[in-house]
Amino acid sequence: MNKSDFYYELPKELIAQTPLADRQTSRLLTLDKLNGKISHGIFTDILDIFNSGDCLVINNTKVIPARLFGQNKDKAVEILLLNNKGGDIWEVLVKPGKYARNGDKITFGEILNGEIVNVLEDGNRLIKFEYNGIFEEILDALGEMPLPPYIMEKLEDKDRYQTVYAAEPGSAAAPTAGLHFTHELINSLVEKGVKIANVTLHVGLGTFRPVKTDRIEDHEMHSEFFVLEPLQADIINTCRKTGGRIVAVGTTSVRTLESCADDLGILHPNSGYTAKFIYPGYKFNAIDALITNFHLPESTLIMLVSALAGRENVLNAYNQAIAERYRFFSFGDAMLIV
Repeated sequence: MNKSDFYYELPKELIAQTPLADRQTSRLLTLDKLNGKISHGIFTDILDIFNSGDCLVINNTKVIPARLFGQNKDKAVEILLLNNKGGDIWEVLVKPGKYARNGDKITFGEILNGEIVNVLEDGNRLIKFEYNGIFEEILDALGEMPLPPYIMEKLEDKDRYQTVYAAEPGSAAAPTAGLHFTHELINSLVEKGVKIANVTLHVGLGTFRPVKTDRIEDHEMHSEFFVLEPLQADIINTCRKTGGRIVAVGTTSVRTLESCADDLGILHPNSGYTAKFIYPGYKFNAIDALITNFHLPESTLIMLVSALAGRENVLNAYNQAIAERYRFFSFGDAMLIV
């Protein structure tokens, strides 16, 4: 398939610049993946599609203030933390790259220093940090939330770029489908008999990297670290055995589950790096339904949802969402594929 098969025209004014005051009041477009039928509502309507014994799978990653501004001698350098490679070595994006060559030293205020220890083939760098104290606290003091480039407004409350269930620090971007949930909504699901299972996938470079190849099959995904704990796999497998549905929150949860599932849909606990690229023609083994946001044209994310619901159904739903003036992307409205 061609990248252009996943293009649609989006008016710029529909790109949400700020989060809603109340997370769960976003709009919800529901798409039936079998017949393409579309309905409109608000996010709390998801309560109506769940039955006792179903399982909601959430990604509990936590966004770190991953954007740092430093100096290489008298030159300004901006870095974006992507993956912790162990210890105090991180894979990072650097702007401008000419001030981040092998051996270059970068200072970040008076409490954090870094040295470029490797330049990778794709242009990313490995940087080794030196500091006194706790790294997470230093990031909180120095770093900024790495909002996507299409968001121009300043984020007043950085917690609004976190899910309410964020627990495991490590992401360079939020798993944005989860931003619609409140503690109250999750409690309502639990009271209804819905099981909640956690996975972890630290969102990294794949979120920022566009598809540059004309044939989507030639695109290479950047790997991201994931964890599926034994207890969480048991929750999901038990749900499957007893006839419940597996509803994933976000494409990151989908990629984690599909990376851990066998051909029979049984999940096996695992951790490591996944570069799974899901596009039309893919056979899903782990999920029945998906809660997601509206994604960028020609992105790997719209390709994933098209694999689940059909490209024509998805593009038709997006065009309807545009006609109905839905809000798009990270702080935008939600889509439920059932």
